[in-house]
Amino acid sequence: MTDSLLKVEIAGIKLKNPVIAASGTFGFGREYSEFIDLNKLGGISVKGLTLKPREGNKPPRIAETPAGILNSIGLQNPGVDAFIKDELPFLKQFDTAIIANIAGNTIEEYCELAEKLSDTDIDAFELNVSCPNVKEGCVAFGNTVEGISKITKQVKKYCKKPLIVKLTPNVTDIKEIAMAAEANGADAISLINTILGMAIDIHKRRPILANNFGGLSGPAVKPIAVRMTYEVASVVKIPVIGMGGITSGDDAIEFFLAGASAVMVGTWNFVNPYACIEIINQIKSYLTMYKYKSIYDIIGKIQLN
Repeated sequence: MTDSLLKVEIAGIKLKNPVIAASGTFGFGREYSEFIDLNKLGGISVKGLTLKPREGNKPPRIAETPAGILNSIGLQNPGVDAFIKDELPFLKQFDTAIIANIAGNTIEEYCELAEKLSDTDIDAFELNVSCPNVKEGCVAFGNTVEGISKITKQVKKYCKKPLIVKLTPNVTDIKEIAMAAEANGADAISLINTILGMAIDIHKRRPILANNFGGLSGPAVKPIAVRMTYEVASVVKIPVIGMGGITSGDDAIEFFLAGASAVMVGTWNFVNPYACIEIINQIKSYLTMYKYKSIYDIIGKIQLN
């Protein structure tokens, strides 16, 4: 689906359209390839990768909430070596950008991941410093200016591909975090990751999730995500990728108007495996209806009251 209306460029990566499957909800694309043509996606951000395989947190790890879900998966993944050997060759069959989402417990682990993946056929990194359901590491780097500055600066040294820094919403001022990432080498920003939440079984009087807390995603978080995308896009010069509760083309348009140059679709893929393709078509229909010549005609074009 190559269409001049939909083409965007993020940190030098040319995407056929601005819709990317979000990390953690799309695995490595295998399951979804049975439902949709992965060639039609702008990109895929793969399941968060760590140096060694991870089992993740013990179950229960998912809890439904009104208009969303809480998850406490805990970065379960086969490890970076298995990804390079088994999953990346599968993904490279398709004409879509491959973004490697990386996570770790120490800055050294992040750097080693960046170095190992830089010589592979991925198109970009997504630095996961904002996962709220891992007890150690990860979020500790993403919730302070000092932390985001240090990890971005160090990991950037090992990146031969563009570096997208994924921000946590669980901070006091997301603008200062975004500016610190930009100042220390980020080529793009993606936001938001999930919002820390909790659900309680009132009969057992215990948290539903074994990890007690989890990350809230889905339509419930969209207004927060749109607001934060607007705030970040207003203070950085690098591209912004917006995500959080997108279920339709109309939702995606809100993020573009707020200043995002691309969007990621996450939780809604669980509800509707055709979601990304439908959203791409709905964005095109909107642009055509208003006779726009490019997606860039609407990016950041919100008119405040």
